Amino acid sequence: MTEQLKRPAAMPEKPSLDGLEAVWVARWEAQGTYRFDRTKTRERIYSIDTPPPTVSGSLHVGHVFSYTHTDVMARYQRMNGKSVFYPIGWDDNGLPTERRVQNVYGVRCDPSLPYDPDFVPPDKPGKREVSISRRNFVELCHKLTAVDEQAFEDVWRRVGLSADWSLLYTTISDRAQAVSQRAFLRNLARGEAYLSEAPTLWDVTYRTAVAQAELEDREWPGAFHRISFHGDGGPVWIETTRPELIPACVALVAHPDDERYRSLVGTTVRTPVFGVEVPVLAHHLAEREKGSGIAMICTFGDVTDVTWWRELQLPTRPVIGWDGRLLPEPPEGVAAEPYKELAGKTVHSARERIVEMLRESGDLDGDPRPVVRPVKFYERGDKPLEIVTTRQWYIRNGGRDAEVRRRMLERGRELSWHPHHMRVRYENWVEGLTGDWLISRQRFFGVPFPVWYRLDALGQPMYGEPLLPPEDALPVDPSSDVPPGYTEDQRGVPGGFMADPDVMDTWATSSLTPQIAGRWETDDDLFRRVFPADLRPQSHEIIRTWLFATVVRSDLEFGAVPWKDVAISGWILDPDRKKMSKSKGNVVTPIDLLEQHGSDAVRYWAASGRYGVDTAFDAGQLKIGRRLAIKILNASRFVLGLGGDGGQVTEPVDLAMLAALAGVIREATQAFEAYDHTRAVEVTERFFWTFCDDYLELVKARAYGSDAAAESAHAALRQALDVLLRLFAPFMPFVTEEVWSWWREGSVHLAPWPATADGTADGTVDGVAGDPAVLAAAAEVLGRVRKAKSEAKVSMRAEVAGVTVAGRGVGLVRSALDDLRAAGNIAEFTLAEGDHDLTVEVALG
Repeated sequence: MTEQLKRPAAMPEKPSLDGLEAVWVARWEAQGTYRFDRTKTRERIYSIDTPPPTVSGSLHVGHVFSYTHTDVMARYQRMNGKSVFYPIGWDDNGLPTERRVQNVYGVRCDPSLPYDPDFVPPDKPGKREVSISRRNFVELCHKLTAVDEQAFEDVWRRVGLSADWSLLYTTISDRAQAVSQRAFLRNLARGEAYLSEAPTLWDVTYRTAVAQAELEDREWPGAFHRISFHGDGGPVWIETTRPELIPACVALVAHPDDERYRSLVGTTVRTPVFGVEVPVLAHHLAEREKGSGIAMICTFGDVTDVTWWRELQLPTRPVIGWDGRLLPEPPEGVAAEPYKELAGKTVHSARERIVEMLRESGDLDGDPRPVVRPVKFYERGDKPLEIVTTRQWYIRNGGRDAEVRRRMLERGRELSWHPHHMRVRYENWVEGLTGDWLISRQRFFGVPFPVWYRLDALGQPMYGEPLLPPEDALPVDPSSDVPPGYTEDQRGVPGGFMADPDVMDTWATSSLTPQIAGRWETDDDLFRRVFPADLRPQSHEIIRTWLFATVVRSDLEFGAVPWKDVAISGWILDPDRKKMSKSKGNVVTPIDLLEQHGSDAVRYWAASGRYGVDTAFDAGQLKIGRRLAIKILNASRFVLGLGGDGGQVTEPVDLAMLAALAGVIREATQAFEAYDHTRAVEVTERFFWTFCDDYLELVKARAYGSDAAAESAHAALRQALDVLLRLFAPFMPFVTEEVWSWWREGSVHLAPWPATADGTADGTVDGVAGDPAVLAAAAEVLGRVRKAKSEAKVSMRAEVAGVTVAGRGVGLVRSALDDLRAAGNIAEFTLAEGDHDLTVEVALG
């Protein structure tokens, strides 16, 4: 697999944690310690579908938390003899990158502008953004992400991720674009992808469509306005928070069982101010208890309007444009004179003006009534979403097809979830889908759709006859490449062609990370070895996006799930138990923590968080982790400083310690196999402190000797150290590698995971099984002696005149008498069998 480090290094006089990261990161890279060995058969490979972090700023401590969980498992599997396919990717396309480029360089993309090969961005962004061509803008995106990606890599290497950096990929690379376009073309050929003109959730700031998975509800202030429509029998009062949409009204709707409006259903009323005649209809979604019980249907105010419009087969009267302003011309059938008062205004300004107009016409009853209600936002946006009619690309995901939905639910049940209850979130999402997956975005830095359209004799696109490239031509950029059979001079002219102007949503690309990393269709041998992957690690808030979307793409292309196990990390919370986020200003960046406490300490803290559990950031845990790393250094130096490597383990306390260690190996291994890294580190750490505080003190005097009993201590100490370093290695890779290098060849991270046999660690004690209870009983007695000395305020080396031990377990203590006498400086022992719990009486001299 890799070339091992050749010779053990000399043990330093004063070992230190400082600088270990730089030393070992360089050596691991030079030695190829973590290189993936693709010659192994599939059953000897552990494949990880690593999350590619969004490259738009800096990593925060939450990233370190969850990525450490993955790395711990990767290291365990590698020590278990697996060749670990552990790629790192950067998710570098999409809205976050575009927004960062705009902020850093003070530019905005205008696709109508020509490319300027000599363009240089301003040194400092001005108050007004500089408009540049799409190509210039994309070049700046590549420039900035390259800087950010290097900073990300530096942090990940400092953290000690054991990824194979030769497998690095980005979601905007030519390879990723080819994979994304190939998958889309196959979806299109099978009828799984389709183009549709329909109402679309729209962010007016980013000027792009937004998918259901990217929505979040936020409390937003508004006001109910009581407004009269004009019917033959008198006014019909409705209440709305969006009076500016009155010119978009196409109907009124009431519940079919509402007696108040039953006589109105089937008639028509006229809209206030504009006088447009609209029908009064019945639908079960109308809420009798909300407002006046009758509502206006507009195209479109919210998603319920879309449902009514579709199910009641109503016309459209759009009034809001892509920029969030009211369109300059009124919709068909709406009077131009009153509408010009609203044309071109923002939604807020139009609302203010229509309220004035309603007051003037006498159609507003009283003052608007303030209300705070949940409104849908794009998760990265800062303005409420609008709904506009646009032409978009979709992939069938079960939102409108019961059979596809059933299949996606079944795929979720095929996965092993860690923790198991996270599957419920997946199922709730699938069962709550209301539409297919919208995958197109009206942005610039992304994977373009590999589609052109013929133009008819009038220059109008023929959307029903798309022009597609052959797969061997991928990737293509339709804005600069031409379709087969056409030339560039036919672009945009009647009888020629036009490019699809949109790019794919970033999830449409990152949903293909197993295919991108595994080099689908370009390296069949590699892909067969790593797909389906063994593990998908990720956080719980993107189950609905990344996880579900990846399942959809894998099911559609391969008829299978993309991985076997799914491990879901929780969030990192601030000390007030609020989620860390840049918007809240409570984010902790990792580099200062890594420099102050050391990478092993930060990893120790991260490993204390279980999958699926939100964990509060605790600087105290970092201090504990550093103290543990220092103790590993010092304890190792003591053990190795005693010398002796070939003796036999014969003494009861030594055998007992190794037997206890065998139990730790079993429990830690079982924990790892169950994806419970926290339990693995807990049992290892608990034993280690017992080893240092009790066992070392018990055998220290004997270990300084030169007889067979001393050789037993030396052998047991070295065997325990060997095992403990391997048990700690997945969690604390730097300090364990440093100590390993003092006396072992090669890397601890390529050493085999500890095994047990004959009841002892590694089965190296000639089949003689020790009893862990001997060590526990001896530690109990020694602890009582220490306590007595502490309470008497005498030195721990002070002589003890006598110790009396009585009760059950005296036989266990008898096995350790010589070590207890030396450790406690005890002159006389009295042992008395009994049926009661063990008691210890200490008589100081």
